[in-house]
Amino acid sequence: MGAKTSGWGTAASPILHGDLVIINASVESESLIALDKATGKEKWRAPGIKESWNTPILVKVGDKTEIVLAIFGKVLGFDPATGDQLWSSATDIGWYMVPSIVAGDGVVYCIGGRGTGGALAVRCGGRGDVTASHRLWTLKKGSNVSSPILHGAHIYWAHENEGILYCVEAKTGEVVYEKRLERAGQFYASPVLADGKLYYTTRGGRTYVVAAEPSFDLLATNELGRVGTFNASPAVAGGQLFLRSDKTLFCIGAK
Repeated sequence: MGAKTSGWGTAASPILHGDLVIINASVESESLIALDKATGKEKWRAPGIKESWNTPILVKVGDKTEIVLAIFGKVLGFDPATGDQLWSSATDIGWYMVPSIVAGDGVVYCIGGRGTGGALAVRCGGRGDVTASHRLWTLKKGSNVSSPILHGAHIYWAHENEGILYCVEAKTGEVVYEKRLERAGQFYASPVLADGKLYYTTRGGRTYVVAAEPSFDLLATNELGRVGTFNASPAVAGGQLFLRSDKTLFCIGAK
């Protein structure tokens, strides 16, 4: 997808849409690229994808679909058939963008930035610069690494360094709770949602289990010990939780 590299490598995952494989190649060539999934032939390439580490998402807007991606300073919407840029919105977040966007009912929710970072909501379906017309709210709280979860009427995420868990009202951007966990360490893995619970795993192998509700309720804290560094997000399948460090793979479930 290009010859450039960086110390972190590629962070974004490929996605499928119809007969296309769509790849955020910001690191390799500052491009968003679509390939024919049967042949690998390039179908289109959108330039100008700078300082973007997040996986693109597909958003339904009426009877159409848009690709949405966050780059430095902007959230962008594209036509997946042609790669044409449809719209852009300023983020007011002054750093590169790592967390992936989440979406519901035609609205995308984006967090990012270093330090306190920021968050915003944008309604899809616009054309051109939609900052004034389609950006619904902004917030000076975010995260630099892990992605958020949209569940019901609220968005949940963890700050990567401060050990803070956030719950924000999706419609307004109002902070419902902001809870600092004592000595939590860093969160690089994204949280997962299962059985009405949110699972937040730290790089040190500690998992906080929190009720997926707009009132903070810590249900459990589980330790895996010194078994490597946990950067990968947990996965849930068949009633089991899978956790991977750089040394060990764990499968956790009822006996």
